[in-house]
Amino acid sequence: QVQVAESGGGLVQAGGSLRLSCEVSGRTFNRDDMGWYRQAPGKKREFVAAMSWSGSIINYHGNVKGRFTISRDNAKNTVYLQMNNLQPEDTGIYFCVVKPPHAPDSTYIPSEELWGQGTTVTVSS
Repeated sequence: QVQVAESGGGLVQAGGSLRLSCEVSGRTFNRDDMGWYRQAPGKKREFVAAMSWSGSIINYHGNVKGRFTISRDNAKNTVYLQMNNLQPEDTGIYFCVVKPPHAPDSTYIPSEELWGQGTTVTVSS
């Protein structure tokens, strides 16, 4: 049974930084593409970033490019999202997902068991 567990959310002032972590178990992590989505209050879930299993292919939503960095440590079955220069519009619940699409505008949604429960990021102005 796959388990996806995010951590690292919190409250930060605009311009601050946070690093989210996501540990995955129950899968061959080093063969899985990984990604992050977020959902702002009252809005639908949106793509943030995705990284291939090898780390050689990385995609970001245009809104976070240059500020967020996705990375992974296959030895720890963990993917990270370093978020710098956070802005109030980055507020939301951040979800880690296994086998995400790599196109930010993709309509493909991975099945429910491949998602974590989310971690909340709040950016104050």
